[in-house]
Amino acid sequence: MKKSELRLGVIGAGGRGELLARLAHQPAKGSRVVACCDHNPKTIARRREDFGADIYTTADFRELARQDLDAVVIATPDFLHEEQAVAVLEQGHALYLEKPMALTVAGCDRILATAKKHRARLYVGHNMRHMAFVRKMKALIDDGAIGEVKACWCRHFVGHGGDFYFRDWHAERRFTHSLLLQKAAHDVDIIHWLCGGYSRTVSALGGLTLYDQLPGRKPATARPRKVTPEEMDFTLFPPTKMRGLNHRIDVEDLSSMQMKLSNGVFATYAQCHYTPDYWRNYTVIGTEGRMENLGNGEPGTVVRLWNRRANYNAKGDANHRIPVAKGSHGGADPLIMDEFLRYARDGGRTDTSPVAARESIAAGCAATTSLRSGGAVQRVAPVKPALARWFDQGGT
Repeated sequence: MKKSELRLGVIGAGGRGELLARLAHQPAKGSRVVACCDHNPKTIARRREDFGADIYTTADFRELARQDLDAVVIATPDFLHEEQAVAVLEQGHALYLEKPMALTVAGCDRILATAKKHRARLYVGHNMRHMAFVRKMKALIDDGAIGEVKACWCRHFVGHGGDFYFRDWHAERRFTHSLLLQKAAHDVDIIHWLCGGYSRTVSALGGLTLYDQLPGRKPATARPRKVTPEEMDFTLFPPTKMRGLNHRIDVEDLSSMQMKLSNGVFATYAQCHYTPDYWRNYTVIGTEGRMENLGNGEPGTVVRLWNRRANYNAKGDANHRIPVAKGSHGGADPLIMDEFLRYARDGGRTDTSPVAARESIAAGCAATTSLRSGGAVQRVAPVKPALARWFDQGGT
């Protein structure tokens, strides 16, 4: 890896890609965006304004991958990740790949194997590992604040679900697989991290309970439809008033999955895409107490502990206030990009893990199979040992 200025490329330079590109472009600290790939000419024009008229631009991700680069950021829709990641890793570039890694377990394993074969540094954007409330919960668990972890429950209130996931391509199985993969990948990864194991047995139930019943759909388009910010209305409630949803909707809007982890911990994850509020709550129970978060980094967020026997005790036995962090996603985005840039330059260990990213997809895929087959129990196959060892040793 070059030790001077990191030369960065971005595939998918609008939306999430724009945010990540701006975070990665740090000339004063030795990293510079020099290439962008996007099919939208207007997006390319804006990136030239941001990073200079002389940056390399293309609509072909393979052409960008062949440029003289040190690292690449991929922030395209989910169904494009696998082929684009493989193309970048085959060139030996360090790669920041947005979650979810791929839509299938085989796709994830192909990405892992390609990184190993070409000794390319692979980093997956599970930014929740850098959220302050999650890190506090992890530190308390590691310090033994609730004893040995035995159970974890996550309730995910997806209040903006209609706008974020049912107005565009996210609503279609062929592009998303399911929201137990696309949306839950973050939370399953955090459950695994907090509990110290990976899902090995899962079952799930759920269905499409609301959004397929609403009239006034948008017409079909030649390309997968992408929602614009102007189409979103976060003040509209109840969700039965929503109109202009994607022409096709076949992913579930209500689901829950149960997991038995490799270390014997039992976990539950549930999501609903039409709640009035938008946040997630983790409850972790151990042999000496339990904890949960109230808030996800907003003012007043607290991690609360219960370590003494009682009936209802709203205040808990200990409270850890979480300061408000600067930056998107509760301050996690700047932190995760800084970690990637350091990893791209110097290697070493990171708080994120490509193997863990794959395991969250494997659990989500198995849960989707279960949900769509009446809740049948599914086994989750682990990563091949040789791949796991290589990434555990730093993946370089």
